[in-house]
Order: sequence, then structure tokens, then C-alpha cells
Amino acid sequence: MPVPMTAKRRGAQLGMLAFAVLIVMGAYASVGLGINGEIPSGMLTYGLGLGGLMLAAYLVLARFAPWADPLLLPLVTLVNGLGLVMIYRIEQTGQDGANATNQLMWTALGVVMFAATVIVLKDHRILQRFTYTAGFAGLVLLVLPVLPLLGTEINGSRIWIHIGGFSIQPGEFAKLALVIFFAGYLVAKRDVLALAGRRLLFIDLPRARDLGPVLITWGVSIAVLVLEKDLGTSLLLFGAFIAMLYIATQRTSWVLIGILLFVGGAILAGQIFSHVQVRFNGWLNAESNDLYFDGVSYQLMEGLFAIGSGGILGTGLGEGHPRRIPFSFSDFIFSATGEELGLTGLMALLMIYALIVERGLRTALASRDPFSKLLAGGLSFILAWQVFIIVGGVTRLIPLTGLVTPFMSAGGSALLANWMLIALLVRMSDAARRPPPQAIQDEGLTQVMQR
Repeated sequence: MPVPMTAKRRGAQLGMLAFAVLIVMGAYASVGLGINGEIPSGMLTYGLGLGGLMLAAYLVLARFAPWADPLLLPLVTLVNGLGLVMIYRIEQTGQDGANATNQLMWTALGVVMFAATVIVLKDHRILQRFTYTAGFAGLVLLVLPVLPLLGTEINGSRIWIHIGGFSIQPGEFAKLALVIFFAGYLVAKRDVLALAGRRLLFIDLPRARDLGPVLITWGVSIAVLVLEKDLGTSLLLFGAFIAMLYIATQRTSWVLIGILLFVGGAILAGQIFSHVQVRFNGWLNAESNDLYFDGVSYQLMEGLFAIGSGGILGTGLGEGHPRRIPFSFSDFIFSATGEELGLTGLMALLMIYALIVERGLRTALASRDPFSKLLAGGLSFILAWQVFIIVGGVTRLIPLTGLVTPFMSAGGSALLANWMLIALLVRMSDAARRPPPQAIQDEGLTQVMQR
């Protein structure tokens, strides 16, 4: 049995976790005070529910991943808890689809998936054996929404499947499988892909024969964009592959080729397919009265109005108008948060995301084998890339993509997949931070002597 971290370190982790839950409960109380001047009657129930879930997750880490990064779980708890608060706040406006109780249930299931992943996956390096199996599974998950009897088009995108009475977004789980595939494949092929071909200006271009993997991934991403009308997943997967390819080969030329391919494909798709053209038109001409009143840019502009009205410090929790923003509990929860917490709150939220990504990248740097480095780097990148895509979309930096804010937006598929992502990072950080066997024996002897 591995010797766990010192009691001081475990106590600090538990203290940070409790502090995160207290912040969430304070925000919950602020919502009630802002709406009707009194603390919500269910605050204790939500607080105990969230606290109990995170305590269970903490105990799992203490037993099965004792050397894991102590910051990951408290940071994710804080973001997930703030998402619950915002969904509860939006639910009070009567907007259909906002249900804090359901989201707490999805959070519970996410923690279960987190714990199961940490317990079952004792050594993450075994995933390298299933490189091509993971790639096949990822492609199958991407194809499922296109099938006529299984897939369903909702809000213009065909990214959902119905099983019984549940709706699932398989693309959220496909990204995990494909990142595992990318990591295993690039570890095996990185020496070949790193070879230089002709030199153009100051850049060493890859050999033409090595363009196959990039072109195949580009074709898959364009197919997702065209067939499923899902710009977000398309951009996320292709961006993840190019980023991991750069990590593996250190070739800037791959990044430039990837940018040119995706931008060119998106422009071409915009010229050929009407639904892509409408999305781009709503982005470039959002201020147009015709597009606003036709509903093409209505959601985007209302989100921008909300962020603008929040100013520096926000209107205060419970005192904004999130009902004016369609789907403010999912696609535009970042805008609703910006109205009530202001620019200061949004910057704090982005800083928390940055810290989660930083801890993931730190795990990648500390990992001892190439597969772990690529997998941790890839998982950290898709989390950061997803935040950039959704924030860029709601602030009109890039076209809207349909992605949701990780751990905050209502819905189960994304929440479950992201909790599994964190579990993988936790497992890898435990392996990377675990001292050598002799150091563990010395630590155990020291603890025995202290007792």
C-alpha cells in the first residue's frame, strides 16, 4: 500500500475543498437575498449535498491516488458549484431547461464517474495499449448522431442521440477517446512526423508523405461541421490534434498548416452550405436589425448586452436579467454570470480555469514517459481550448459554436465527460508526483516515528 501524503498536506487539501464549498454556499445565499431579500430555504440541502459529494471524492483520492495534485479537486468543485448557483438563479426566472436539482444529480453522477475512473484505472499507461481501439470508439461516437433512427437535431445541430427517455451528446465522450488515440499514435509516429522537408522562408515544412494524418483529421472535422452542423466539436478536435502534434514534434509548421486547413475548410463550407453561412453571417453582421429581429443574432446580442450592463462589479447575484438571454443556463451561462458578477467576476472565473489548466500542464511536464506527457498535455489543452471557444463565441471574438462552459452549463453529457477528464489528470498527477520507492519507505518510517 502506498504511503499517503503527510497529514499537513491532506489537511490543506481538505481545507481548500471546504473553503470552495463555503464560497458556493455564500453565493447561493446571495442569490436568495438578491431576489427576495431572504436566504433560500434549500441552501442547507444544496450545501450538504455538494459538500458530501466532494468529501467522498476527497476520500477516494486519499485512498487510491494519495500523491495526486491537491489543487485540482478544490478548483473544479468551485467552478461546478458556481455553475449550480447560476442555474438555480436562472431557474428562479422561470426559464425552461434550468433545473438546479437535476444539475446537482448530474454532478453526483459526475463524481461517481470520477471516483470510478480513479479506482479502476490504477495505471493510466495501460491506455496506450488501446490506442486504435480508442480511436475507433471516438469515431463511432462522432457518427452516432448522424444515424437516422438514433440521432436527433436540436436547435439546428445534430449532436444528440436519444436512448430511452435520456438524451446524450456522444461527442463529449468522443473527445476523451480521440485524445487517448492521438497521444498513443503520436508517441509511435513522432520521429517520422518530426522529419523536415523543404524550407520555406524561416519554416521547415514537413514532408508531403507525412501530411496524411493531418488531412484525415481535417476531413473528419469538416465532416462533423457539415453533417452535424457542429462547429464547436469540429474546432475542438482538430485543434487538439494540431496542439498535440506540435507538443510531440516541436514543429511550428504543423500549427500553420493546421490553421490554414481549418480556416480554408470553414470558408469553403460557408460558401457551399447554407447553415454554415447563416452562422458566419450572424457573427459578422450581428448588429444588423434584420438579423437581430429574425433571431439569427438575437441570442448573441442579448448576451453582449448582459455583459455590458454588468460593468466592472456586476449587478449582484439575483439582480440581473438572465431571462432575456435564450439558453442562458447552457450556451450563454458565461454571459449571465458576467451580468451579475461583472468583469471582475469573469476574470476571477477565467483565472480558476487557468489554474486548472496550469496544474494539468504541470502534470504533463512532471510525467516520466512520452505517452503521459502527451495525454496530460492534450487533456489540458482541450479544456483550455473549450473555454476559449465558448468565451470567444459569446464575446463575438469568433463565431458561436454551440459548446458549453465546462462544469458550469446545465446538462449531463459535458459534465460527466469533464469529470472523467479531471480523473485522468488526477491519476497521471499521482503517478508523476509519487516519490521513488526508497523515498516512500523513508516517508513511511518518518510517519511511524512521529506517531
